[in-house]
Amino acid sequence: MRRYTVVLVPDPEDGGYTLTVPALPSLVAQGDSLQEALTMAREAIAFHLECLAEEGEAIPEEGEIVVEHVEVAVA
Repeated sequence: MRRYTVVLVPDPEDGGYTLTVPALPSLVAQGDSLQEALTMAREAIAFHLECLAEEGEAIPEEGEIVVEHVEVAVA
């Protein structure tokens, strides 16, 4: 069992969430609700890792993730 960080960004216009996985930069998925997005994340990650294994590629380990907020002046 592996553990990956999933970044979920709400879509204020259409609803739902877009998700990315920092350790798997090419993976992007969407879900209509938070729960659906998390389900999609699990399925997409499992499929992505399966494809990597079939191609003989290394399975990425998740490194350290740092999340910070910055303030920016808006003119």
